[in-house]
Amino acid sequence: MGTIRHLLALVILCAAVLGVQAAEPLAGRAQVSDGDTLRLGEARLRLHGIDAPESDQRCADASGAEWACGAWSAAVLRDLVAGRDLSCAPIERDRYGRWVARCTAGGTDIGAAMVATGAAVAYRRYGADYVALEAVARSERRGIWAGAFVAPEDHRAAARAKPQTVAAGPAGCTIKGNISASGRIFHSPGQLDYDRVVIDPARGERWFCSASAARAAGWRAARR
Repeated sequence: MGTIRHLLALVILCAAVLGVQAAEPLAGRAQVSDGDTLRLGEARLRLHGIDAPESDQRCADASGAEWACGAWSAAVLRDLVAGRDLSCAPIERDRYGRWVARCTAGGTDIGAAMVATGAAVAYRRYGADYVALEAVARSERRGIWAGAFVAPEDHRAAARAKPQTVAAGPAGCTIKGNISASGRIFHSPGQLDYDRVVIDPARGERWFCSASAARAAGWRAARR
């Protein structure tokens, strides 16, 4: 019985490994969502081993002045992938249903380039692939390392704990018009990021009573 149990465990383990390996490589031109997330066709991807500043995140430069490091990080990723065919090897799916993948373009590891530029940090929780590159970027004060910043992971945690700037819109108006590095995006109830989106009127964000009203005002629908 013990031998049979061991064999069954081995079969299950092999099946799990093969399930990950069976994911087909993804290739093509990418659209960037933020500094570590992109889309290839219908596939949503999270770059393996890195964590980039969030789209709304701000950092401090060497003089202490604030700057939009989240928007800059996304712009760096756009420059890296612009006009290039990406080849992405899926590793696993995250809790949002995105593929976590290692992507290259023309032989360049995109995740490595983001960390080396100082546009992202090594995501140690999920691997040490880019820790050495991060150390170099930090010592040479590249990108976000030129001044001070909150780790993206901590920034997300603080955003989740912070009450919304505007708890609710006008009666019957439940669509959130958010402004980020990706432009003017509206989120409808039930979408993945709806509960995390905070409406800040001081930044030009607003509530809408219908999707058609949001589109007419120049916002586009969130993809998820």
